[in-house]
Amino acid sequence: MSTLGAVRQTYARKDSFPPITQAYTNLSQVIRETGLLERARWFYALVATAIVIGFGGAITGFILLGDSWFQLLIAAALGILFTQVAFLSHEAAHRTIFASGKMNDRVALIIGNGIVGMSRDWWSSKHTRHHANPNRVGKDPDIEVDTIRFLETDAAQVSGPMGFITRRQGWLFFPLLTLEGLNLHYIGLRHLLDFRQPIKGRWLELGLIALRFALLLTPIFLFLPLGMAFAFLGVQMAVFGIYMGAAFAPNHKGMPIIDPDAKLDFFTKQVRTSRNVSGGWWATWLMGGLNYQIEHHLFPSMPRVHLAQAREIVKDYCKTLDVPYAETTLLKSYGIVIRYLNEVGLAARDPFECGIVSKFRTKGI
Repeated sequence: MSTLGAVRQTYARKDSFPPITQAYTNLSQVIRETGLLERARWFYALVATAIVIGFGGAITGFILLGDSWFQLLIAAALGILFTQVAFLSHEAAHRTIFASGKMNDRVALIIGNGIVGMSRDWWSSKHTRHHANPNRVGKDPDIEVDTIRFLETDAAQVSGPMGFITRRQGWLFFPLLTLEGLNLHYIGLRHLLDFRQPIKGRWLELGLIALRFALLLTPIFLFLPLGMAFAFLGVQMAVFGIYMGAAFAPNHKGMPIIDPDAKLDFFTKQVRTSRNVSGGWWATWLMGGLNYQIEHHLFPSMPRVHLAQAREIVKDYCKTLDVPYAETTLLKSYGIVIRYLNEVGLAARDPFECGIVSKFRTKGI
């Protein structure tokens, strides 16, 4: 399990980790021979069936409840279901579900844009860059400046009202996630509506998103009172944002940050910057397979159902090579994330603040 010291001590430079030649080649050969990269269409058929049944139940509940504040429970259920579909879209984008790349791409587009309401082009570009350079400064979009600052240097440049948030960003992380669903929809639309850059299938993506919101919003605002309709939409968005953020946050936050000039082999880069969440099958269902983040980064096209078996192989391999294998419980991972973000946020403290106070705060007193 990884421990977190001072933020600046987590930056990995050129000579931080010794290169391990042929590590990934040897490991991938074992994984292929074991058959863990073979498609598991039966598994994804079961997952899709469960999700369809869930949507059927939510729609039935919406019709039967009518004008009732219990509709907010349906809204929360939709937030969970949309996140589960997002997990499937993520796997399809990694070409995990079908042998055909085109079929995976089509499914990712249809369910990502048409059901979740997020831009496939934006997500794929961002996520591909993340996988290529996880936690690398200047190359991983997941640690770029946003409402949350993930780097001490970025936090140090914040002042004013935003500085108030940044200094407390660890404690505010989960409350801020209530707005993440809205943020994901906004960023995707902004990307698609930026006509300065060429986007393949721009109008198809926009059309699917427009159809999705029409089918979602029409019954909500048609059959519910206006105030209840806005509350329904707010709960659905909040649950979706919290669920998405809570699933992705434990994966890399609080793990080593890689300097732009660091030279790491693929195996070291992926394992050293990733963290698994223990829990077995329930964690796999809850997090869409993202609980096996190390294995997912090493083998992005591996079906979710095979990740647990791959974990045993990768863990033993890391032990042989003396490479730390970071794994902890879900609650402890959230504690690490909160502590990390709070420590980064200290860089945004008031420059006129008493130095003694800052010293004690940094030590956790």
